[in-house]
Amino acid sequence: MADNDVILSIDEGTSGTRAALVGRDGLVFGQDYIPLDVSCPRPGTVEQDADVLLEKTLLVCRRVIAQAQASGKHIVAMAIANQRCSAVLWDTLTGRSLAPVMVWQDSRHREELAALSSRWDSTLVQYAGRPAGVRSPYLWARHKLREVPEIAQAYREKRLAFGTIDTWLLWHLSKSRELVTTPTNVTSGNAYILREHRYLNSWLDALEFPQELLPKLREDADDFGVTRHELLGIEVPILACAGDQHAAAIGLGCLERGQAMCVHGTGSFVDVLTGTTLAPHDGAHESSLTMTARRANGLSRFAIETYVPTTGSALNWICEKLEWFSDPKQISELASSATTSPDLLFVPALTGLRIPSMEPAARASVLGISMATSKAELAKAILEGIAHSVTSCMEANQQASGTRVSELLVGGGLAGSSTLLQIQADLMGMPVRRLAETDKASLRGIAFLAGASGLLWDSLEEACATLKTDAVFEPQMGEDERAHRRAIWHARAADELAHARKYTRLEPTEKAA
Repeated sequence: MADNDVILSIDEGTSGTRAALVGRDGLVFGQDYIPLDVSCPRPGTVEQDADVLLEKTLLVCRRVIAQAQASGKHIVAMAIANQRCSAVLWDTLTGRSLAPVMVWQDSRHREELAALSSRWDSTLVQYAGRPAGVRSPYLWARHKLREVPEIAQAYREKRLAFGTIDTWLLWHLSKSRELVTTPTNVTSGNAYILREHRYLNSWLDALEFPQELLPKLREDADDFGVTRHELLGIEVPILACAGDQHAAAIGLGCLERGQAMCVHGTGSFVDVLTGTTLAPHDGAHESSLTMTARRANGLSRFAIETYVPTTGSALNWICEKLEWFSDPKQISELASSATTSPDLLFVPALTGLRIPSMEPAARASVLGISMATSKAELAKAILEGIAHSVTSCMEANQQASGTRVSELLVGGGLAGSSTLLQIQADLMGMPVRRLAETDKASLRGIAFLAGASGLLWDSLEEACATLKTDAVFEPQMGEDERAHRRAIWHARAADELAHARKYTRLEPTEKAA
């Protein structure tokens, strides 16, 4: 190990793509970032351009590689963290995508999946750790095969490739050009048997997905081949590829059973680790999903996850589309000076609710505005709505896993808001710990996974020993006030669920009226 050895980390998210260097001291430096566009052409449909995503990923990598070379750093490996369950179809002859990416927030096939749920949910929960849900990359691909002539022709001519973002990036970046996926990515697609590390073929048959298109299953820490010199100017091994939330868990030092973390990105994802034990999932908590937290050396570790799809993206929407605030930083600054009215609440359900129960038809709302409402109070209500949602996720995870948590580790961009984290600690009644460079947890964690077999560190524990705490937020709210605020939130969420379900049952003429 040389002191100038570094790992090139990619964090290909939904809102943007980043690359950076990580050294033996665990510090992330030389970061480059480019935002990504997400389109919503109709309710329930969320898409991106895979070709643009790839181009921007290559661009940030090239910039970071140039920085490394200019500063005398020696890149010894690449590691990739990526958004999960966003699906791509592409032509292996041209390397170009054949349809817009189905982003993980998409719910266009929810009714079709709902029709299958009564028959399949018990099996899916038992083997794959989750019900049919509201989106499926496999069902989406089957529809595209039937609806898009160009895709159907590519399939007939055996030049059609299918996969999630990890598959797409690895196929392009690696000289081996294999179609592969990793457990922390495939676990989000509802067709992966967690205990056995294989596909749930009977469910794929029910979705009428052609299984010859399935990417090969690998591990999250694995040998994915060598980078293509003609794309990046370097040839180094790709040694890790994992879903971004799971990479972030490692980058926050969240490795052992009973630890919990929340990563605030486009959405807010809350995970409770259960170790090598696959927690029993009785289906009572439909929003809580059993995940593979990471897999290496033939051993899987698991987690229970519940998430809020739109939190960071909700703030961006409020600032960019509604123009209520200049940027998310202003929301946090104003909120720090406000005392929110107990009746002012924000529900961040821009793509539906997942918690306390699944309802894609639910919509975001702000309740309790009056002539006396100030901009600062509105800002605090927005952050409190996110914190309430995360608290509900934590409660569901603990109940589903049977695991009690004593502290929440936080990462992601929104974790930079001390106001949000204090509200979070108050509503949960437990400390919230923010690590240094918390917004770079995914970049750091995926590097740890790639380099922890002797390349830069001898173990993940040794890598995580480099982490430093930035701040700890202790609860300051009294138990009675906490219970009161939570009761108001639960009532508001129940009202939104009831309204959404009543609205979806109305005939079109009634809705128009």
